[in-house]
Amino acid sequence: MRKSLVFVVMALVLALVAACAAPAAPQAAAPAEPAAAEAPAAEEPAAEEPAAAGEDLTFTTVVKIAGINWFNRMEEGVKEFGAETGINASLVGPAQADAAQQIPIIEDLIAQGVDALCVIPMDPEQLDPVLQKAMDAGIVVVTHEASNQQSMHFDIEAFDNRAYGAGLMDQLAALMGEEGEYAVFVGSLGSKTHNEWVDGAIERQLEAYPNMTLVGDKNESFDDTQIAYEKTKELLRAYPNIKGFQGSASTDVPGIGQAVEELGLQDQIAVVGTSLPSIAGDLLETGAIDVIGGWDPAVAGKACNKIAQMIIAGEEVGEGTNLGITGYESLIADGNVLYGNAAIYITLDNVADYPF
Repeated sequence: MRKSLVFVVMALVLALVAACAAPAAPQAAAPAEPAAAEAPAAEEPAAEEPAAAGEDLTFTTVVKIAGINWFNRMEEGVKEFGAETGINASLVGPAQADAAQQIPIIEDLIAQGVDALCVIPMDPEQLDPVLQKAMDAGIVVVTHEASNQQSMHFDIEAFDNRAYGAGLMDQLAALMGEEGEYAVFVGSLGSKTHNEWVDGAIERQLEAYPNMTLVGDKNESFDDTQIAYEKTKELLRAYPNIKGFQGSASTDVPGIGQAVEELGLQDQIAVVGTSLPSIAGDLLETGAIDVIGGWDPAVAGKACNKIAQMIIAGEEVGEGTNLGITGYESLIADGNVLYGNAAIYITLDNVADYPF
């Protein structure tokens, strides 16, 4: 009995030892403790939106002179561009048509850090240094009416300037019966486009209308109606047989037409030139002005800003570019000077089609 008890106790001890030595049965893994909550990864800054989104972009159009109808009309196009794209687009200009007054305006905009400048230079050569400074600061620079501008990414013209001037001469020659004396005006002798228009007109006259004669030199009006008016009177005193005038600044033909009308010569003298119905329409109706040539400055303002937008968005600009704007659907490129096909010629018969 005692032996049996000893065997039982020994068996129990052996069983216990075996149990302790046996590997522990695998247990279901406890749910891992959440790792210390990592701060959510900082969101990658969204890729910069293309300029079409307009986010935080500021474009400023700097014109030759503020407050005249031509550039008031351009401002409408600039604001429309801003409304369509969300870009902060505005227009500024000096109180007088003076390149020296454009320079501090541009300097101030460089200091403000605008993204793009669309500039209509009074004198491209004088503005070159400050526009280069803008480009060096990373600002996109697009010019208009300045095909000889050196410091710019692109210049946009409404059309080939010499061809447009030739078109004005065709209008003038028809009104003059292709004979007689005529005089020409430019806003500034430093204005590249005005001089190209007049040069194109003179070339056209010499090749196609040999019985017409240019009198005097290019007359400079400084974009001032009163100066154009006074110079017209001076010319008519010096050359009483003048039969025609061609103006370039939008304010030229109103001044010329006023002088012609005062002298009662509206039936004897033809007046053509670049302007707008809102500026020269009254004299068009009286016959003191015969043809208004040009382009819609509102559309040109949009085109200038659109090119800046495309550059910032990394889009290609050049030969055949379609800006999606009437008259600028298939640009012609000559280096970084771009030409549209936006010329218009307005007479009393079609003036109602151009309500600006």
